[in-house]
Amino acid sequence: MENEIISILEENIKVKEELKNQTSIITKIAKEIINAYKRKKKVVLFGNGGSAADAQHIAAEFVGKFYKDRRSLPSLAFHTNTSVVTAIANDYGYDIIFERQVASFVEEGDIAIGISTSGNSPNVIKGLLKAKEKGAITIGFTGQKPNKIEEITDLCLKIPSTDTPRIQEGHITVGHIICYLVEEELFG
Repeated sequence: MENEIISILEENIKVKEELKNQTSIITKIAKEIINAYKRKKKVVLFGNGGSAADAQHIAAEFVGKFYKDRRSLPSLAFHTNTSVVTAIANDYGYDIIFERQVASFVEEGDIAIGISTSGNSPNVIKGLLKAKEKGAITIGFTGQKPNKIEEITDLCLKIPSTDTPRIQEGHITVGHIICYLVEEELFG
């Protein structure tokens, strides 16, 4: 068991080391979010499973706080209202649970972040396409394999791994970095 633990930790460290090569894309994403908040816009996030948990976590950091005691920043994770999600899934189909909410809440200049380890989740893709149609800035968080989300978004962070847990660990690490950068710029 101890060797397995060490192996997992070493793989996590390897992914984080390789993430240093993506400081440019992380900076661009942070700047887009900062500029949107300066223009009184909001950030919406969506994903499935662990990616939904990451979306919810990042939204909570913006609405609550990361490090600083500051005003709340408007952010929503679109999977958290189970009545809305289950009603849309039941009445229209699971593939449009995010698209329908984007149609209702997203405005021009908002930020829409779709999180998918594969980068090919149909409901995340449809949500991002609707956000783009509405004039939002679209951002994807994916894994390293070629995927549809990287083709349709304005910016895409691709975690350098094909292993779902390592990708998710990378997503939340970058999410924390972005939250830190946003707070420092807006409230530093």
